[in-house]
Amino acid sequence: MDEKTGLSTRIITWLRANGGHALIEALVNFILPFVIYSYAEASLGDVRALLLSSAPPVAWSLVEFARHRRADALSMMVLAGIGLSLLAVIGGGGAKFLQLRENLVTGVIALVFLGSAAIGKPLIYQLARASMRRKSEGEAQAFEALQVHAGFRRTMTVMTLVWGFGLLVSTAVSIVLVFALSIRAYLIVGPIVGYATMGLLTLWTFFYARRSRRRGEAARAAATQTTAGGEVGSAA
Repeated sequence: MDEKTGLSTRIITWLRANGGHALIEALVNFILPFVIYSYAEASLGDVRALLLSSAPPVAWSLVEFARHRRADALSMMVLAGIGLSLLAVIGGGGAKFLQLRENLVTGVIALVFLGSAAIGKPLIYQLARASMRRKSEGEAQAFEALQVHAGFRRTMTVMTLVWGFGLLVSTAVSIVLVFALSIRAYLIVGPIVGYATMGLLTLWTFFYARRSRRRGEAARAAATQTTAGGEVGSAA
């Protein structure tokens, strides 16, 4: 099986397993807010209609957190995002200001990524380990054991930095769009920017992690051969 066929198979498998969930998420986070705002704007005004349209995404986040609740880095990040979103919703102010605060949630998360890389605790590593622990404790322990390799630590740091800067760029683009577009148009374009950013970052992470894993395996194999050759030479 070549790489393209393997990638296509993984995509098809993922769609079969998660396609329904993804459609529901798109409905709750994209379609419902637009429909609610469009129908409520005339009677409630911009600000109240925006607040009402934000109810489905916030409720969805709370439900998802309750379903998968666990005291790990992934859950804490999700909970922090929910908290920031709630603060953005109840903070008051005009419609544009409300939209800006909602985008700043992404900006804060981006700064958390960058800060974790700066202190040598890359968040990508913490999130990946949390995700693995949900599936298999043995797999998580094997992942943790890789920390002894400098190349692995560098890979986690690079990934964390790319996600941090990628989310910062997404935040900046969204802020520009808030002022450039009408509220109704932004409700369509804004989520597209967000989903596109997450999709591109996820795709880049997949290919970068695979390339780094192959390089790491090749380096470890070369080191093993060198060690074995040295032992043979000493024995001779």
